[in-house]
Amino acid sequence: MDPNPGTHALPDRCDFTVFGGTGDLALRKLLPALYHRDLEGQLPADHRILGVSMSDLDDAGWRSAVRAALVEHVDPTDLYDGAVDRFLARLFHLRLDANEPGDWDRFHSLLKDRPHPEEAVRVFYLAVAPALFGAFCRRLDEIGVVDDRARVVLEKPIGHDLESAREVNDAVGQVFAEHQIFRIDHYLGKESVQNLLVTRFANTFLEPLWNSHWVDHVQITVAETVGVGGRGAYYDHAGALRDMVQNHLLQLLCLVAMEPPTYVGRETVRDEKVKVLQALRPMSPADVDTDTVRGRYEAGLVDGEPVPSYADDLGHAGSRTETFVALKTEVQNWRWAGVPFYLRTGKRMDRRVSEIVVVFKEPPHSMFPGAEGVTAPNRLHILVQPDEGMRLHLTAKEPGPGGYRLRPVSLDLSYATAFDARLPDAYERLLMDVMKGNPTLFMRRDEVEAAWTWTEPILRRWASSSERPKRYPAGTTGPTAAATLLERDGRTWQETDQ
Repeated sequence: MDPNPGTHALPDRCDFTVFGGTGDLALRKLLPALYHRDLEGQLPADHRILGVSMSDLDDAGWRSAVRAALVEHVDPTDLYDGAVDRFLARLFHLRLDANEPGDWDRFHSLLKDRPHPEEAVRVFYLAVAPALFGAFCRRLDEIGVVDDRARVVLEKPIGHDLESAREVNDAVGQVFAEHQIFRIDHYLGKESVQNLLVTRFANTFLEPLWNSHWVDHVQITVAETVGVGGRGAYYDHAGALRDMVQNHLLQLLCLVAMEPPTYVGRETVRDEKVKVLQALRPMSPADVDTDTVRGRYEAGLVDGEPVPSYADDLGHAGSRTETFVALKTEVQNWRWAGVPFYLRTGKRMDRRVSEIVVVFKEPPHSMFPGAEGVTAPNRLHILVQPDEGMRLHLTAKEPGPGGYRLRPVSLDLSYATAFDARLPDAYERLLMDVMKGNPTLFMRRDEVEAAWTWTEPILRRWASSSERPKRYPAGTTGPTAAATLLERDGRTWQETDQ
């Protein structure tokens, strides 16, 4: 047991290496996140950021590319010449061909070329193809830069099924101990997601209602307006189930359904999340047929602009990959038995939104006979993006004489207006946690494998089925079968503005 579960100090010295340092993730997310933390004075004074890539850029060339990325991805009000220059001075670039031993020797020399190299925490962020995770870790071990102060960060996906996930975990685990491996899911770094734990466990009025006695059902939606764009080659081998459900949506489900941990510490939250994944109702082939819907977007209008179909984005029409998934599942334990959890995600939807909706049961007795209007079930909307916050839907009496006129109203909490501060990007929190050695918001090996264990029967059934994904026009809420999935249970999808 961690004697100081809430204490995780920043190291005095850190070398933060980004393999894939000239890639989209690094320039769009990682480096702007590190810049913001440097702007707030949270990076150690003796902190270097090493970019490693196949590019022939020298230090000055990479700094120039990062400066341009900051201009594009950071609010202009946060760009100060002195702060930018200070941040860029931390940056160094090395060209590395993973198959060239000499390049790895030069990388080793770069890590050693600093005061007190044995005291520096070394973070290796693998923003590379998952198939390379094991090989990169072996190389790091071979050149002798992995010690008890080293940490490795793995981007999703961790494999494409259970077997490949185990292979990746085995390969990385041969070099790094489990507590040194940080499998990142940026959704877990969002303020609204973290605040879900506080909402549940720091407010006594909710927890007694957070069970099957009072909750009718739960909906989790992650909708995007974008198509596959330049990720078509990857996406066509993954699909929405692998790309979104197996990680992001299941992680959100875990935070909604988990039992209270003893404290929010290194392993306690992850212990409870694993229990949720292990309690998910197994999906038989018959369950997959009745309780899942997969779709694929066709040409349509998004925000009033015409957009192409998935086949046009790919350049061919032979794909059976899904760009939309809706499904129904259940957490089979005492707290949640009988409560359906509905999950959906899709590309080219009518709006960009990520949200969790907890729908409570209707009042057991109508106390207002003859009242105008209707009572509606109470709902708690947890808004993950784009506008983080919460909205509690209640039924209230409309002011005025002459009897009861009932009307739904909402109590709104917008983080942007409630807190007079900039909301950090999810990567800012997560990268700081890596440097501090705090794994709470990262996925443990058994979490990843439990998620694949539950997901794999769905993939197998779809692969053996002759049925193709159902089509839906871009700019809509998905195929009609997704609405039917809830309507047959007497329910409807809840939208943010409802």
